[in-house]
Amino acid sequence: MPSTFEDRKVTGQVFNIQKYSVHDGPGIRTIVFTKGCPLKCRWCSNPESQLLKPQMAFNPARCISPEKCGYCVTACPHKAISAEGGALNIDCTPCADCANLDCTKVCPAKSLITYGETKSVDEVMKVVAQDAIFYSRSGGGMTISGGEPLFQINFALALLREAQRKRIKTAIECCGCIPWESLEQAAPLLNNILFDIKHTDSEKHKWGTGVGNELIISNLKKLLEQFPDKPVLVRTPVIPGFNDDDETARSIGRLLKGYANVSYEALPYHRLGTQKYAYLGREYLLGDVTLPAGTAERIQSIVDEERGAK
Repeated sequence: MPSTFEDRKVTGQVFNIQKYSVHDGPGIRTIVFTKGCPLKCRWCSNPESQLLKPQMAFNPARCISPEKCGYCVTACPHKAISAEGGALNIDCTPCADCANLDCTKVCPAKSLITYGETKSVDEVMKVVAQDAIFYSRSGGGMTISGGEPLFQINFALALLREAQRKRIKTAIECCGCIPWESLEQAAPLLNNILFDIKHTDSEKHKWGTGVGNELIISNLKKLLEQFPDKPVLVRTPVIPGFNDDDETARSIGRLLKGYANVSYEALPYHRLGTQKYAYLGREYLLGDVTLPAGTAERIQSIVDEERGAK
């Protein structure tokens, strides 16, 4: 096992550290959001998490205007920002290969944003450890989220080992679409695992997320069978027209039936984060769909009944 000195030096791509969360594992938690994900969910509320590298985004509502400012125009080494008709015209094509994203650093209004930053385990843990007193009183701790946290497996394992050394409880929010070996290595370092099951039908799963679900289902079964004492919360984001039907709920219930170490939560669809698609120059593929009131509760009830939960 690497030493604490070696683990503290490991770096990864982080796009946010959120304190005082009560929805991402037991108690009061600090969530470390990491970049990189194998899925491209149509409803993703963190689209900035999908790419592993830092990204530039633009919030036009904050822009002072190029006539009064214009720092970003001269700062862009690719000449990808220009002023047309008193507004900025931004071609994000070169941004993926831009090492520094200098335009975001000179913007005084923060209308140009960098999603993602290289941080060491030591830097992250200094923030996480600030609220240790709240963790001990509430049963909380650190949750690694994303993206898919195990997409950056070395960074995730180093974070979990350091948290363990500091006696901070750990949890992970996992999409399951990662090599089994990664999940197998992480599981002993985790107090709680939050595991998404978005659909049991592979073709429908591919439509919604970009990939089939065979690896995800396989990983969940291995996790529940090989780590029977590890608390696993399976969650389903209930998406209109995708997995909000009774039969899908029953199939999820059948998948979870017979496992004593699993609990289940149906999460209602929300549109939080849709504005970030515009900032990134992307289209939000689900459009204006809404979830009828009570749908998530209905799915929850069907799954619980099918798997025999009390």
